Amino acid sequence: MANAHEIDYAIHGSEMQFVEIELDPGESAVAEAGAMMFKDADVEMATLLGDGSEEGILGKLWGAGKRILTGESLFMTAFTHQGSGKARVAFGAPYPGNVMAVDLSTVGGTLICQKDSFLAAAKGVSVGIAFQKKILTGLFGGEGFIMQKLEGDGWVFVHMGGTVVERELGPGETLHVDTGCLAAMTESVDYDITRAGGIKSMMFGGEGVFFAKLTGPGKVWMQSLPFSRLAGRMLQAHLADKGEGSLLGQVGKFVDGDNR
Repeated sequence: MANAHEIDYAIHGSEMQFVEIELDPGESAVAEAGAMMFKDADVEMATLLGDGSEEGILGKLWGAGKRILTGESLFMTAFTHQGSGKARVAFGAPYPGNVMAVDLSTVGGTLICQKDSFLAAAKGVSVGIAFQKKILTGLFGGEGFIMQKLEGDGWVFVHMGGTVVERELGPGETLHVDTGCLAAMTESVDYDITRAGGIKSMMFGGEGVFFAKLTGPGKVWMQSLPFSRLAGRMLQAHLADKGEGSLLGQVGKFVDGDNR
């Protein structure tokens, strides 16, 4: 694997963050299609098959195939500084949360994260897939069944919903996490599932049937607002609005003074 390009960056904002990447001449960053916020005129865009870390047509096809399995587009976009001096390109988060920067060389060269969390990276970073090895974990692991594997020695930028909490697990230390709230972890952390209490709790507790069981050593990052939870609440609100077409709904609007 080629060494990733060396880039500088700054993260701006609070609830809706974006990352601004500074490029020297010839340096490149790669990002998901549609993530760009702005760029300097000397930064040129090019569409890549896969993530740009592979060489040869077979390698590029394999990289593209891995992206299909994580539900992403076949293509990514490369942003390369073709001028002189410094140039900048920025990428925005798709929903409220935080952009986290990770130097892969400081976490053993690999970061495992939720499949929709990758935002951008230095060119040369490989964006692959991480399957859960245990059959039951794969069947009941929910959002943690297929995760993204980011590999290399450069900077990666991942987006996490809501507030992010980082936890360092010691050898043998175990943490139970909602499968959607697990945002990222180092490769050394063991991922498994465990039942959410007894049958009554599993059926009526509202916390799902299984939790992610994470065992150290390693780092874990958790997000307070996974996109699935946000989307679920939006759908719930939409369905509730649909019910306002009834007679009682119209009466309620009149009483509330909402006569639009």
